[in-house]
Amino acid sequence: MGKKNEAYFYVLLCADGTLYGGYTTDLEHRLLMHNQGKGAKYTRSRRPVQMIYHENFADKSSALKAEYQFKHQSRQKKLAYLRQHKVKI
Repeated sequence: MGKKNEAYFYVLLCADGTLYGGYTTDLEHRLLMHNQGKGAKYTRSRRPVQMIYHENFADKSSALKAEYQFKHQSRQKKLAYLRQHKVKI
């Protein structure tokens, strides 16, 4: 995990039950940063967070597009997306 040429879209389940989508090149480090309160502003007050899904992409652009699409969906559509990818919440 976390090689320089890898790009990931990931989904976190926050302590308050909300979902957060993000992009990284290092999943373990990014999860650690979120849980230390050094990740996104959104997750700082919603710790601890748990990574429930990640997807590997060949390039940064594709991973960022996946993140953008996820973030701009309703919660219902986000949950449907996760179910389609065999994620149980």
